[in-house]
Amino acid sequence: MSTPDISSATSAATNSVDGAVKPSNFLRNAIEQDLARGTYSQRRWGGSPGDAAHHSAGIADPAAVRMRFPPEPNGYLHLGHAKSIWVNFSMAHNYGGACHLRFDDTNPEKEEQEYVDSIRDMVNWLGYSTEYADVPGQPGTSQAHVYFASNYFDFMYRAAEYLVESGNAYVDEQSPEDMRANRGDFGTPGKDSPFRSRTPAENLARLREMRDGQLADGAAVLRAKIDMASPNINMRDPALYRIRRATHHNTGDKWCIYPMYTFAHPIEDALEQITHSFCTLEFEDQRPFYDWLLAKLCEGGMLQTPPPRQYEFARLNVTHVITSKRRLRQLVEEGHVDGWDDPRMPTIAGLRRRGFTPDAIKLFCERSGVSKSGGWIDYATLEGTLRDVLDPVAARALAVLEPVKLELTNWDSLFGAGHEEPCHAPVNPHDEAAGQREFTLGREIWIEAEDFMEVPAKGYRRLFPPHTGGDGQPKEGNKVRLKYGYVIQCTGVEKNADGSISKVLAEVIPDTKSGTPGADSVKVKGVIGWVGAHNATPAEFRLYERLFKVEHPGEADLADELNPSSLSTMQGYVEAGLAQALQAEGAEPKPLQFERLGYFVRDRQAPWAADKLVFNRACSLKDGWKP
Repeated sequence: MSTPDISSATSAATNSVDGAVKPSNFLRNAIEQDLARGTYSQRRWGGSPGDAAHHSAGIADPAAVRMRFPPEPNGYLHLGHAKSIWVNFSMAHNYGGACHLRFDDTNPEKEEQEYVDSIRDMVNWLGYSTEYADVPGQPGTSQAHVYFASNYFDFMYRAAEYLVESGNAYVDEQSPEDMRANRGDFGTPGKDSPFRSRTPAENLARLREMRDGQLADGAAVLRAKIDMASPNINMRDPALYRIRRATHHNTGDKWCIYPMYTFAHPIEDALEQITHSFCTLEFEDQRPFYDWLLAKLCEGGMLQTPPPRQYEFARLNVTHVITSKRRLRQLVEEGHVDGWDDPRMPTIAGLRRRGFTPDAIKLFCERSGVSKSGGWIDYATLEGTLRDVLDPVAARALAVLEPVKLELTNWDSLFGAGHEEPCHAPVNPHDEAAGQREFTLGREIWIEAEDFMEVPAKGYRRLFPPHTGGDGQPKEGNKVRLKYGYVIQCTGVEKNADGSISKVLAEVIPDTKSGTPGADSVKVKGVIGWVGAHNATPAEFRLYERLFKVEHPGEADLADELNPSSLSTMQGYVEAGLAQALQAEGAEPKPLQFERLGYFVRDRQAPWAADKLVFNRACSLKDGWKP
């Protein structure tokens, strides 16, 4: 992405990528204050992550600010991650900076290459690039700022030895039970470990034995030496390294000790020259250790100053949604959903498959706001955002999800046997340049089952046959308009032996075709959708609802909280020509609106077949959710 001059960063700050003025928030205020003060203006950039010496030999940092999105590759990204991606990448862009994609892969037992690949794919799909010119305007200086925490393991270990040698860390060989008991609680200060008084030389020797595999898993941990009486339990000599014999997806079996997340994360930020480290509120209590660690390493000349600073904002909470990776994995492994990209899942891959677009997800993140106070956002807001984004851009088409055949009994006498009447409709009523779509009306059509009622309820405006009303008087069959076609009048119904409807009968009222001078000669109160039985394409429709029936799932057994009606499948038809139009649209299916029915997208996992399509409903045309 292009990088504005640092001098113009503040004036550009209030503008988004599309130029719209954005409301301020405390994260924007922090960035603008640092830019105004020149807090990071003297920092240098060595062209890649590195220690103080590496960056000191580099150029003046061309990025006014540096952010990062640091997911752990132990699952698929979800809606909460989308919020973090939006915050970091959009802030970096707006303020003339860079945003790094960093894989926080310090836990080898839970991380897999599959998750690394899916994370890359989703960040790219959302439209965010990690390409950045180290020297703006100079060809050949752009590179992908994609990093792995595991590539910093050598430095992290060097930092650990420095902390030991400077008396700021020690090797503790208490049992996990004793360590937990001696830590104390919120009302009781902790107790010093009996190993806390070892000399730096003794601790260094023991740390190297840990590194060299001479101690068993769990036999010892490296701890920071801070304050066992601190009111912040996170400052009571937190663990820095543990022994864990596990093959790592990136480093293989090189290491048998691995850094703790709270130790690794601030170091990763500092090596990458991050200026503003944004995270969610659960890390607020960890900030004192974040600052303590970086201050110690800067004092030792290991990291460049000034160090990054951490800021916390409220996480995204959406009703009827779970964003715990552990819980999402449980849904997959127990077979409650069909994989991580099941359209009912709140993963970005699932939202994409369901029909959400990058613009819709980013707009939802923006509407959810950035603040210190948490809260819940109704799931209806998520679907409402999708409607707002799709309505002006989605192509239209006709479809019938629950088909009932209708025969126009006077068709042949009016038009001749086998006649197909041309009809047309706008591809998109909001975009005249998109043109018209063409289809034909014939003697037999498919209509929705709900558009016919043998004995009409009060206020029913769609098709019903002649019948005797509640007042005992005969009533004629109702008239409706076939959308983009003729006005028709229902004349009767044919049934199967079991009493089910086999065919609805109706007559065309001549000279009432839409778009002709006589179109308004007969007034009707109902308009129904249809597709021609002679050339419609069969299709499967998957209708999705909220995965959970409770507002705040996760408080009980997941199986008891699941919505049994979260997926229903229907077999119907779509208008002729749609299959060909979809085949020409490319690899990324585009959502479309089936008129009167909702927004749908061709399922990206279903094999392509022009004679049978599979559609996922992204959302209905209006919110009608009932638990």
